Amino acid sequence: MIRILLSARLGERRWTQARLAQETGLRPATINELYNEMVDSISLEKLDKICRALNCDVGDILVVETDQLRRTLADKPRK
Repeated sequence: MIRILLSARLGERRWTQARLAQETGLRPATINELYNEMVDSISLEKLDKICRALNCDVGDILVVETDQLRRTLADKPRK
């Protein structure tokens, strides 16, 4: 399973979803859906805009969840 780590990246930068929407030109609803991992797909254009705004690589936002990672994340409470 692929996980979207946008909430973690925004937290590290202390950015709000609103700021990311403003920086990227993406709809706030789109950012919110990605932030809460409520999407099944994302366009490369949107992913590129997010990576440029956050000055990061795709691998900093999207990760393949392994069994070990799944167990680790299950132990942590979700916000």
